[in-house]
Amino acid sequence: MTWTDEQVALRATTTRFVEREVLPHLQQWEDVGEIPRALHVSAARAGLLGVGFPESVGGQGGSLLDTVALQEAFFAAGGSSGLAAGLFTGGIALPHIAAHGSAELIDRFVRPTLAGEKIGALAITEPSGGSDVAAIRTTAVRDGDDLVVNGSKAFITSGVRADFVVVAARTGGAGHSGISLLVIEKGTPGFTVDRQLAKMGWHCSDTAALSFVDAHVPAANLVGAVDSGFVQIAEQFVVERIALAVHAYGIAARSLALTASYCRDRATFGKPLMANQVVRHRLVEMHRQVDVARTYARSVAARHDAGESTIAEACLAKQTAVEACAYVVDQAVQLHGGAGYLRGTEVERHYRDHRILPIGGGATEVLTDLSARLLGYTC
Repeated sequence: MTWTDEQVALRATTTRFVEREVLPHLQQWEDVGEIPRALHVSAARAGLLGVGFPESVGGQGGSLLDTVALQEAFFAAGGSSGLAAGLFTGGIALPHIAAHGSAELIDRFVRPTLAGEKIGALAITEPSGGSDVAAIRTTAVRDGDDLVVNGSKAFITSGVRADFVVVAARTGGAGHSGISLLVIEKGTPGFTVDRQLAKMGWHCSDTAALSFVDAHVPAANLVGAVDSGFVQIAEQFVVERIALAVHAYGIAARSLALTASYCRDRATFGKPLMANQVVRHRLVEMHRQVDVARTYARSVAARHDAGESTIAEACLAKQTAVEACAYVVDQAVQLHGGAGYLRGTEVERHYRDHRILPIGGGATEVLTDLSARLLGYTC
């Protein structure tokens, strides 16, 4: 596809940002397990945090394809999947407020987050539920002008640093229809960050387990109508899954580029690795899988921007990309040999980081079954 002039400029801005603000510090952030808050301010000043959000709520505007252009450039320049998850957490925390929240909620949470002044998180997943959103057990019971929240959340990206969390809680009966979204601020009595979770990958992205014990939250912090939470969550699934697809083929493409360069420079038995047919063929297969995943995801994003329903296609685009990524990062480590196994080597980081992608945003098995229903492959 051909990028517009605006998208070319956005990609160039993103590349400069990564080269200047990220690459000199990324390994340090990996080691300490956290991204500095100042990076959010820098990203906002560069015009990156608000891409895809309307100007009316403090964003830069733009379509899903614009966010794809940004993310592709971010990974191509050397940004990691974990860094993107932590820096752009607003991409999953804010859309529900921006679309359905009151003007007060938008002013209190959306605008300052897009300005890099606050950090938000989205808390849907629970220890017992995984990808089953309809099985949420956290409750929010009305008590005068408040909602009293009780329950727990797991695997919450940016949950340690977050100034506020958009929480999915049960306000009605069982199933999909009884879920609401509400904003809970750090410091609310009864709201606790239980612990930071150590992970296989995404080391620089803090991940938390959260608990709520009789946490009183103003009813004015409800996002949209009571019991409308599942619909709001579902509205954002296409965007989230395309974003994870870009994570996957983005770090795969970066791993391919690093590996091709290594195979040209690395000599064994008196000749470059690239001189071996088996190596060249392996690189071609890596290229093929990246290109297929990228082409498919871009196509689905364009169809979404055109107003088509692409729920099943987004699931399949994510699956295509994460499966391609799994192959490519594995081969990248293999072709780097011992160097690829060393902690701190970029391909080693991508290898670790990729493993969450078939799980986050809906596990592949769950999304495949959803696609089967949407495509009519049921009895």
